Amino acid sequence: MITNVSLVTVYVNDIDESKVFYTEKLGFVLKEDIKLPDFHWCTVYQADHPELRLALMKPGPPMDEESAESIRRIMAKGSMHGFGIRVDNCRKTFDELVAKGVEYIQEPSDRPYGVEAVLRDNSGNWLVLIEEKPYSPEDFA
Repeated sequence: MITNVSLVTVYVNDIDESKVFYTEKLGFVLKEDIKLPDFHWCTVYQADHPELRLALMKPGPPMDEESAESIRRIMAKGSMHGFGIRVDNCRKTFDELVAKGVEYIQEPSDRPYGVEAVLRDNSGNWLVLIEEKPYSPEDFA
């Protein structure tokens, strides 16, 4: 029986630089940072949710080179989809992260489902801040 999602891969350009970004700018907690001769395993998690770790990975083996290069091109364009981050106050969190030097794509905007802003990590992954509010399908009409 599946109980929950526990690990999500986030492709990055440089694992050490991304580790600093995720821990120092976003406030994630470092779980594992294991360097082997041919592999670097690094995971971080949000402090209140240690059950879900992000694996910071460079595109490469065991992925074939064509696929890895495709991911690197999307990251270089700054349009790689990352993940959503739930926040209590989107505008306040946005301002705090931008003050720390986090690049943004979209300032906080009201949506039928809440307030949303879009940022980028240091590898071009989109990070969507979401301050949810109750909604129904009718709110999208």
